[in-house]
Amino acid sequence: MPTKSNPKQYKGVEGDVQILVEEDAYQLKIGENPDNINFDLIDKISVWDKSVKVEENGYYWKGDPFITKGKLPDNGKPLVVELFCGCGGTSLGFELAGFEIAIGCDIHQPSINTFKANHPNVSTVLGDVRKVNPKSLLQLLDGRRVDVLIGGVPCQGFSLNNRKRHENDERNLLYKEFIRFVKELKPKVVVLENVSGMKSTGDFVEKIEKDLSLAGNMTVKSKLLFAPDYGVPQSRTRLVFVGIRGGKEFDFSEIKKTHGPETNKPYVTIKDAIGDLPSLKPNEVAIKYKKEPFSDYQKLMRKSLKDDKLTNHKAPNHPKEVIEKIKNTRPGTPMYPKFKQRIRLSWDIQSPTQVSGGIRPQFQFGHPSDSRGLTIRERCRLQSFPDNFIISGGIVQGRVQTGNAVPPLLAKAIALAIKKHL
Repeated sequence: MPTKSNPKQYKGVEGDVQILVEEDAYQLKIGENPDNINFDLIDKISVWDKSVKVEENGYYWKGDPFITKGKLPDNGKPLVVELFCGCGGTSLGFELAGFEIAIGCDIHQPSINTFKANHPNVSTVLGDVRKVNPKSLLQLLDGRRVDVLIGGVPCQGFSLNNRKRHENDERNLLYKEFIRFVKELKPKVVVLENVSGMKSTGDFVEKIEKDLSLAGNMTVKSKLLFAPDYGVPQSRTRLVFVGIRGGKEFDFSEIKKTHGPETNKPYVTIKDAIGDLPSLKPNEVAIKYKKEPFSDYQKLMRKSLKDDKLTNHKAPNHPKEVIEKIKNTRPGTPMYPKFKQRIRLSWDIQSPTQVSGGIRPQFQFGHPSDSRGLTIRERCRLQSFPDNFIISGGIVQGRVQTGNAVPPLLAKAIALAIKKHL
């Protein structure tokens, strides 16, 4: 099937710049039904007011860190520890590149459940990283040294998607926690990632490069990476910091692009990504595939399935007016005038950046041909999570996890370049 060699942008959306994080307006609480929310009342809240604190996800673990020890195989693979791991997109990418994941740490309970389910041998730490003693991680490593410490520091304070984005957001300082673990664990390599908006928020990039370099006895540099260049069907840009202990400065040209103008492969389109998944009506679910994969990307996503069972493919349960709204929106255009980023997807381009969010991002994207929002499996496909990767926690928390994740194929490209230095 012919595809475009360059990613087209939706009218009114420049990359990921105008995709607003609407969780800053409202965050779903535990047990709350999205269909019962008074959006007229919510719209009266000034989401631009930086004095109004963003509500935290109700599934954040507030108690003491809860540690579960895994079984670390002695297979000679380089060991990875991930802080702020989320559901494990970065870890999965490193695993695909031949690394062994030892520990994942995050505050979001559904994310840790997902991480553990998909990395059954790992140790996990559920809790606020600020409360975690790095020495407790050393006890989980059975005397082995950490080869790579990776971390996706929470990005909302830097995000161009954040309408209350500002330099003094308390979340911006969580990178110092990562540095605390660098000093104690002494990894051979560090990888820290964040959103592209960090580049234009104060002098944080320079501070992080300097602080990480001093903490890790290395030269840390950063670069913006464009996810479609590595086979991801989503126009997502991430800022990646890499440092190698005691060695020379990391050469980002070693991260090899697999798709786009510099290669012999076109960018992966939305149809390439999800076109084989069963059509659904709102609130319908499918547990079996009805089509054979017809793109290389679909074959890759289904490659490791042990059976023909389809998971996480349930459509959101929309009110009638939302169904009509999606139905009457031309693919590739916004569904709501006030929110240019809430579009109905089109088959022949890459997806704009997925966000996590609370309620409304349930409808961030309308399906190209069905009158509904995306399933979690479709969101996984747009992030390059394979179909054997199962998301725990239902649709709402599934959106949080998939929106926050680093695309595994992007992480794999980074990991393959780093592996040469170990």
